[in-house]
Amino acid sequence: MSDTLTFPPLMWGEAATDAALDHAARKAALGCDAGLVAHMLTADRAEAALVFAPEVPLSEAMTMLPLCGVGFQNALGALAPPEVAVHLGWDGEIRVNGASCGGFRVLSATSEPKEVPDWLVVGWTLPLLPLDAETGTNPDKTALFVEGCADVDPSHLVEAWARHTLNWIARWENEGTRPLAAEWRGLAQGVGEETKRGDLSGTFLGVDESFGMLLRDEATTHLIPLTTLLEDT
Repeated sequence: MSDTLTFPPLMWGEAATDAALDHAARKAALGCDAGLVAHMLTADRAEAALVFAPEVPLSEAMTMLPLCGVGFQNALGALAPPEVAVHLGWDGEIRVNGASCGGFRVLSATSEPKEVPDWLVVGWTLPLLPLDAETGTNPDKTALFVEGCADVDPSHLVEAWARHTLNWIARWENEGTRPLAAEWRGLAQGVGEETKRGDLSGTFLGVDESFGMLLRDEATTHLIPLTTLLEDT
């Protein structure tokens, strides 16, 4: 594991003393510039979070959640053996070889979809080793190092995530959401399957142009915006 992490231009790193997402959110609330990558790497867990300063309303800025997910998949896909499959859940879940392996969370200075937030933070947590001594007790949950990725350096993964995410930010700014949506659809978990979101259940049809979930039940198709995934700050 590298002692010093290297980030692309416009980004810089800072080791977190607690959860990386909380560390980044505190820094953002205090007025730090966009581009801060907070990270925490331990023997059994890796965490990272990126600070954004959106110039669009929250409903559009939430696109950074799937964008960061695509950046993560691209990064881990480049570092892991080719047979390792990495997919993304609409709600930020990371799935490795079909099993849940951590996920993304998002915080914002506002929860009002039409407001431009002062800051937005997207972060992920990835288990490296199983919490339980016995593996296989919960086949729907896994950890990175037991999925053929023991040689993946977590610090290199954080660095690669930053690079790939920055690339996707540039593409989103220059080309809009279409390339990102096409990439995300190829990685999405559960499209066409039955799912449940809050009090609603039905078939996950896909997403709209703002990555809102389209959920079809017997009566109608519901649109569940990404802003419903925001956590309280």
